[in-house]
Amino acid sequence: MRTEKQVGSEPAFHSYIPAHTTMREFTPRALIVGTLLGMVFGASSLYLVLKVGLTVSASIPVAVISLALFRLWSKVGGRDATILENNIVQTTGSAGESIAFGLGVTMPAIMILGFDLEITRVMLVAVLGGMLGILMMIPLRRALIVAEHRKLKYPEGTACAEVLKAGANAESRAMASAEALRAAEVPGRTRNLSAKAIFTGFGIGLAYKTLMSAFKLWKDIPEKIFGAPLKGGSVAAEISPELLGVGYIIGPRIASIMVAGGVLNALVLIPLIKFFGEGYTGVLAPGTAPIGEMSVSQIRGSYILYIGAGAVAAGGIISLMRSLPTILHGIRAGLADFQKAAAAHSAVIRTERDLSMKVVAVGIVVLMAAILAAPALHMNVLGAFLIVVFGFLFVTVSSRLTGEIGSSSNPISGMTVATLLLTCLIFLVVGWTGGTHYVTALSVGGIVCIAASNGGTTSQDLKTGFLVGATPRYQQVAILIGSTASALVLGPILLGMNGNATVYVPAASVAPGLHAPSDAVFGKVEMISGPQAREDSKSYRVWHKTDMLGGPAGKYLVDETGAAVWLVDPGINGAFNTRPDGTEVRKFEAPKATLMSYIIKGILDQQLPWALVLFGVMTAIVLELCGVSSLAFAVGVYLPISASAPIFVGGLIRWLVDRRMRHDLREHKLDETQLAAEGDKSPGVLLASGYIAGGAIAGILIAFVAGALPRVDSLITKWADTANPFFAGVHSDWLALIPFLLLTGFLYLVARGLLLKAGTGASKAAN
Repeated sequence: MRTEKQVGSEPAFHSYIPAHTTMREFTPRALIVGTLLGMVFGASSLYLVLKVGLTVSASIPVAVISLALFRLWSKVGGRDATILENNIVQTTGSAGESIAFGLGVTMPAIMILGFDLEITRVMLVAVLGGMLGILMMIPLRRALIVAEHRKLKYPEGTACAEVLKAGANAESRAMASAEALRAAEVPGRTRNLSAKAIFTGFGIGLAYKTLMSAFKLWKDIPEKIFGAPLKGGSVAAEISPELLGVGYIIGPRIASIMVAGGVLNALVLIPLIKFFGEGYTGVLAPGTAPIGEMSVSQIRGSYILYIGAGAVAAGGIISLMRSLPTILHGIRAGLADFQKAAAAHSAVIRTERDLSMKVVAVGIVVLMAAILAAPALHMNVLGAFLIVVFGFLFVTVSSRLTGEIGSSSNPISGMTVATLLLTCLIFLVVGWTGGTHYVTALSVGGIVCIAASNGGTTSQDLKTGFLVGATPRYQQVAILIGSTASALVLGPILLGMNGNATVYVPAASVAPGLHAPSDAVFGKVEMISGPQAREDSKSYRVWHKTDMLGGPAGKYLVDETGAAVWLVDPGINGAFNTRPDGTEVRKFEAPKATLMSYIIKGILDQQLPWALVLFGVMTAIVLELCGVSSLAFAVGVYLPISASAPIFVGGLIRWLVDRRMRHDLREHKLDETQLAAEGDKSPGVLLASGYIAGGAIAGILIAFVAGALPRVDSLITKWADTANPFFAGVHSDWLALIPFLLLTGFLYLVARGLLLKAGTGASKAAN
């Protein structure tokens, strides 16, 4: 039995619940709770990836909430959950975050390429990609999780196992192995876990975001734009709870590198462009107006985005190349383990029971058939073949890298960039450069991205299960269920967020006299939808314009004569923030989706300003030569500094708290892994997770409500503009910082343990 065997001089590994012990695990209530929590954290993750292009792991927050909910249920006469039931909850609930990342990184690119964000296409990519990643990871479990247990640490998975052990109820502790109980008693390790911090953070994040964004009680992006001698330079911060929480969780190093990219963007590149171009009276492509007449945001949109995209692409590829030895080793190990998996399935012990390899193989074949048969994906045999090859390659890579560096540092974006680059180059060689091949290439990239992301999440969950003594088969079924449920919910949310921020721009104002050519291919007939529907009830033909001749590229609604009437500016990556009636609309950046569209256009149509892209590539190379991870820096260059500034503040608070924690625990001589585990399950991380979930959920709800009740939103905005000094006026920028400082101070005090001390909820499980 592998869990009892001693290898060489290494101490024997003992799972928390022994392999021969049977207890409640795969129960309907665990699946239901996990699925619901996965939807909530998946929605919040989707909001984050559309804003700043990154997400954070949901496993630990889901585990803590599960412990608290079932403990509360036991106090009113119900039955408390075992450690293995709570593990099923966190396994089921973790899938939403990985699905959200893949969707937000790839699917919005379809609109930038001039196509519709169809619900069928989005949901197929989410469901098929998620299931494919899980099935492809299952044969790798023994090689990565069991055989290399002491080498591949899976930081988040290990920390989540510690949370589950610390919150184990009396029944679970009674069945735990004596060796595992002794190993769990590390000096200095706290057992005071409480879900109070998460629930409090969720409530505060929800209320703060609602008061700020819905009721306009204070300005959401304080900003200062400089004049000469740094003309065009600016500093700004989107003072939202979700970005503050992200910064705390990702830590000071990544947060600092991101804001450094933002500083280069806002305080170096834009002022340089302004300095050298202000006297030039012509239009410098790809800009559409003289630089002297352009605002800071227009310069960023016309020039900096391409530099940032080049840096992100280069950073992703460099991070992938750096991991090449690990990748090659992982591929060899994965292929070998896949061949052995069928024979190993006969293992009797509970903790080594995987889903049947026949089920895995048949499942992959069925998924590929579904991908080929789905009209919305425009898939062909070559594309399906590329999905299989890149899917298995990057699921293996993702699973191994997650074990080495954790899911937060896993370069899924780089894998997606590599997939799209190779796919588009292959398509270019065979002559597939037409519009529908955009969709095919993006479908390949989207499915592989979600598969790789979910593969890493699955391996993280299986590591947690290995440590606590779970049954792998049950976990694999649970994450398949959670992944599918989250995919079905996140697709409509993505389309709703886009639709509610879509602006119909009169074509006469941006492309006067524009007509569709006689040979244009028209899409389905549409009417205006959303808040502007009452302005025009006519039906129009849809024309997807792919060039810049006569007007911006994009989706147009044209009349029966072919004359363009409306430009449909999407809510995600759109360029127009004001509707014709003056109503302000907040768009979503979706930075990495923009990058994916640039890659497809740049290779298949050669329609990129390559000089700007290469400036970004060279910037990434300079950073790598300086020993700095270029990917996080590149994301900072791409995003407005207002997004990276609050992330930096959160990282700074984490640095102060971790520094104090290390000082307090220095006499216990904990190693780096133990210190990291302490930090990852601390009250600060739990409160920050609540900030993220509360702020993001509020942001989604506000977007939907503002779209449904535009007049109410307009009235509130008019009141704030005229009567609220915290929202508008000469002092609004610094007055708005007051509530943010209170939010930040509360995070610091809770993280230090000075407020919300554990004493209820999950903490009593350890007493």
